Amino acid sequence: MKRTFNPSSVRRPFGNYNHGLLVPPGASLLVTSGQLGIGLDDRIPPDVTAQAELCFKAIGSILDEAGMSFADVIRIGGFVTTREDFPAYMAVRDRYVQNSAPVSTLLIVGGFTRAEFLVEVEVTAAKVM
Repeated sequence: MKRTFNPSSVRRPFGNYNHGLLVPPGASLLVTSGQLGIGLDDRIPPDVTAQAELCFKAIGSILDEAGMSFADVIRIGGFVTTREDFPAYMAVRDRYVQNSAPVSTLLIVGGFTRAEFLVEVEVTAAKVM
C-alpha cells in the first residue's frame, strides 16, 4: 500500500522509521490528537514507560475503532520532557510499531498542561478501505 523513501543521499534512519512514506490515492486518513499518559481512572503513572504505554494503548483503541491497526500508522509525533526519557519512550514505541516503520519525530519539550505528564504521542494512519 504505502511506498517508503530512504534516499541514498540522506543518512539512514537512526531507528525503526523511514524518512518518507507515500500513501496511495483513495486511502482513508486518520489523525489523532496527542494522547497523554493518563488512565480511565485519572491516575497518572510516575514514570515515562508506564505513561507511554497508556499513550500507545489509547492510540490502539482509536485505531481499532477506525478499523485500523498500528500497521496502518504512517507518522508518529512523540514528545517527552527530558532527554533521559528518550530510550524508555522508544522501547515502548518500537513494541507497538514493530516492522511498520512509519515516519517519526521525537521532540523534547518544556512540559505539558500538567507537570505530572512526561510524554505525549500523536499519530497519523492511512489505509485503503
